[in-house]
Amino acid sequence: MAEPLVARSALRPHVAPHASAAGAHGVTLREVENLTLASVAALRGREAELVQAVRAAYGLDLPTGPARVASGKVAFVGAGPGKWLAVSSAPTEFSTLPAAVADQSDGRTVLRVSGPKARETLATLIQLDLHPRTFGPGDAAMTHAASIAVHLWQVDDAPTYEIATFRTFAATLWRWIVEAGQARGLDARAED
Repeated sequence: MAEPLVARSALRPHVAPHASAAGAHGVTLREVENLTLASVAALRGREAELVQAVRAAYGLDLPTGPARVASGKVAFVGAGPGKWLAVSSAPTEFSTLPAAVADQSDGRTVLRVSGPKARETLATLIQLDLHPRTFGPGDAAMTHAASIAVHLWQVDDAPTYEIATFRTFAATLWRWIVEAGQARGLDARAED
């Protein structure tokens, strides 16, 4: 009998846990597993219908720019004019939205970088001003971490950031963040 299809981590087979020398951890790196991800694009002439559908289904107003809005287990992250990355920590049928929806769950990996040295660690890889006055909770950007295309958003003031990248680049991005965080008290594990 054939085994059912199961989502597998893009990282676990390729990275080892890493912890800096003894002491407090300034930055924590984790893979965020079991997410439902979908790219959502408004259909021409049906933008208002999509806004209403998202409001009715999830209680959210879609962001009109580079921002993240969340309610419960669902978030929408702006990805360009009329485009969003829908993220859910539970199985979610985004395909019922009146939009062009493409499942990204197995095509992208999301990393979480958090702690008092998270901003400093990411600043060595990302050419964005991550200072709290210019980039805070709810802010998002499509940018590059070194030479890897990423979709970055800030979740909270800890600060906690989440970074979505294509699955094929996940292990390389992980290693670069590990390298950048070593001097900042890094704790990196692909699974808890």
